[in-house]
Amino acid sequence: MASRHLSRAEALACPGCRHACHVMLYCDTKTLLFGSIPIRHIILVRKSHCLCLCVCVCVYNSFCHFPQMQMRFDGLLGFPGGFVNLSEESLEAGLTRELSEELGMALPILEEDHVDSCYAPASSSSSSSPRVITHFYAKKMEEEQIRELERAAVTTAMDHGQEVLGMVRVPLYTMEDGGGLAPFFSHSFVGNARSQLADTLLRLHLIAPEELREAIACSLAIQVRAAEELRAALASAEAKRKLL
Repeated sequence: MASRHLSRAEALACPGCRHACHVMLYCDTKTLLFGSIPIRHIILVRKSHCLCLCVCVCVYNSFCHFPQMQMRFDGLLGFPGGFVNLSEESLEAGLTRELSEELGMALPILEEDHVDSCYAPASSSSSSSPRVITHFYAKKMEEEQIRELERAAVTTAMDHGQEVLGMVRVPLYTMEDGGGLAPFFSHSFVGNARSQLADTLLRLHLIAPEELREAIACSLAIQVRAAEELRAALASAEAKRKLL
């Protein structure tokens, strides 16, 4: 079955499906990176690995935002959340429970925060498993709430260091050396998290369409270079193995 978008009601009516809920937590900020680069928004995601930050001369709107994500136990980028048992809880109650476990804070998610529902990308390794429907939410917060959440994620969250390895902010800027959003998009994401991020950035007008298009185009070039470097590293490792 091809992946397609569903209404919330259609998704809940699908028989034999598992349901996973995730949320993009974000806020506006006037913070400047290095005192000159508008960050614009804080968006939380599960962190994959560190990003190198260099000074840039790009200037965007003066009111900024912070998007963030998390790093999962498998090293992939994703949004906070997880599977929900509809026989015991609603989508929103299940997502609130997952956030409490992963972020260490009680953060109520409401039906009005719902953005989209769709089938998760099919996995050849689990073709016999029930189809998964992902429900995506976006919740706007105050900057101090985001900062408090980041502190709690590494101090009180029961899943920190196990299912969740850390939080990172999505860099909504482009630097002189190409750093920022483009290399961020070149990382490995779980499921449809990458498309959820891109779609929601546009839906909430957190980034201009042309900025996103350019970042994704540059990200593709970065992935090509990374593939070449990995092939070279593999060839070198094979050559050294034969010498042993």
